[in-house]
Amino acid sequence: MLADAEITEDAVLGGRLVLRQPRRGHRVGHDAILLAAATQARAGEHAVELGAGVGAAGLALARRLPGLTATLVEIDPALAGLARDNAQRNGLGDRVKVVTLDVAASAQLFAESGLAEGSAAHVMMNPPFNDPARQNASPDAGRRLAHVGSDDTLSVWMRRANSLLAPSGAVTLIWRADGLGDVLAACAGFGAIAVLPIHPKPQAAAIRVLVRAVKGSRAPLALLPGLTLNGADGKPSAEAEGILRAGAAIRFPP
Repeated sequence: MLADAEITEDAVLGGRLVLRQPRRGHRVGHDAILLAAATQARAGEHAVELGAGVGAAGLALARRLPGLTATLVEIDPALAGLARDNAQRNGLGDRVKVVTLDVAASAQLFAESGLAEGSAAHVMMNPPFNDPARQNASPDAGRRLAHVGSDDTLSVWMRRANSLLAPSGAVTLIWRADGLGDVLAACAGFGAIAVLPIHPKPQAAAIRVLVRAVKGSRAPLALLPGLTLNGADGKPSAEAEGILRAGAAIRFPP
């Protein structure tokens, strides 16, 4: 349990969502909001967020889609507690459930937590994607857990997504742009893969990719026009403002 002095309260989505989060360690950023915007769920469906942290992405999705139910999976009990609190404080506690669970836990443990195989229409995730061999790991344990993955992190998380999804369900994830090859290699059992590059500014290489894939589909891969977060003047682009502040959705092809 974190003391109040160790927690900040921050507004995202232009104030539509207020999140309590640790003052130190991993902090909510653009990635979570982009992930929520790219998850093409509908009211009445059930979505699962893996590695939910304090719940930013799952709660942003629930805020955008009244009638959607969501289960947020988080390994860290302190963060899971904050996610639970954030759901209640934002009036989403009746539709959003939080479970403290390792993504690599057994199917039986997931089922005992109310997440049986094939029970989700959507899985969304922002797995730890920094390579410890290439980047210095943070000395903060919470930040390190959220950011640094092992060699098999992505494949483990994608297998979990596959098991949780109903037939024709979709997984949506955000990842390092230079790791796109790893994402595509981990998409066994999925098709209709759509890749949307995220660029920090015009003419700059992508820093992230948003990827959506459909369980059991045989449709071909689609590389979509990129999203540019800032203009040449350094100010947020109109499209990015619509997503990050106004809560607009990112549309993938059907």
